[in-house]
Amino acid sequence: MLPSRFSVLDRSPVRANSSPGAALRETVAFAREIEALGYHRFWVSEHHSVPGIAGAAPLVLASAVAAATSTIRVGTGGVMLPNHPPLVVAEQFGVLESLFPGRIDMGLGRSVGFTGGIRRALGHGKDDAERFGEQVSELLGYFDGTQERHPGVHAVAAEGTRVPAFLLATGAGADLAAELGLPLVIGAIRGEKAMIDAIARYRDNFRQSSFGPAYVIVSTAVSVAGNSARARDLLLPEAWSTTYSRTRGEFPPLLAPDQVRALSITDRERERLDQALAGQIHGTESEVLDRLEGLAGRTGADEFLITTASHDRAELLESYRRLAGLVRAGVATVAG
Repeated sequence: MLPSRFSVLDRSPVRANSSPGAALRETVAFAREIEALGYHRFWVSEHHSVPGIAGAAPLVLASAVAAATSTIRVGTGGVMLPNHPPLVVAEQFGVLESLFPGRIDMGLGRSVGFTGGIRRALGHGKDDAERFGEQVSELLGYFDGTQERHPGVHAVAAEGTRVPAFLLATGAGADLAAELGLPLVIGAIRGEKAMIDAIARYRDNFRQSSFGPAYVIVSTAVSVAGNSARARDLLLPEAWSTTYSRTRGEFPPLLAPDQVRALSITDRERERLDQALAGQIHGTESEVLDRLEGLAGRTGADEFLITTASHDRAELLESYRRLAGLVRAGVATVAG
């Protein structure tokens, strides 16, 4: 059975022969379309110095998205807390919540810059990520007034507000989410078995908190089209950029599927490309429904966060439209 909540993460991917500015404007326009389709949340991300991703300032972009929409929850997937002082993050989320009450989500991650140069430019190193648990606790303390690391310091706009917090994790982070009693957002970056094991530990060790019971959001790429080949094509641009980044250290702007197929690639790149596509869900409505129901059964997901990106925004929106229809039909069947 499918979870009743489906949400969207958009990283503002840059398309080949386009620009980062266009990508950011497309994200805001895309959020309006996603809201109209009935999705639960729309989240944006934080990536620095990545040629193929324009989403570098999630709280600024989330503000633009919230202003352009009216009902959908808006948040971050996520703010990379080691890159920022917790006080500043609390203040910024407090401002967002004050401007758009009851609609803001605070998704938090522990990643730092991808390269040494980026980390130096940000003024933070790998050691900062080792303090992630302390940083999260300090951040949450600014909202309820309990932080003690800096006596007498208050995040004025945040204190007393209620902003749901979510912890993004790939493995060990699930243990921290359980310890702090926070909802968990997790994907199969290290393989599905590792993800399922982390989810099991999270539920077994979860400590009830003011944020409610254990709650698991599973992130995955999904594409739906009239036939399996066309659905696979939709995933090809991002899968190639991911493959390129893993072999050459840089995530490039998204090419069109025909451009990817025309490339001369190495056997190693071909293998990595096939692996990237194999781990994603694509096909017709019935094929995708079967795979999503299987994933929901194996993970017990309370919500799916769909992370699909592609070169053709119109085709991407059509995929999300098909998926929304599939979800509505599934929920109606269960209700009936």
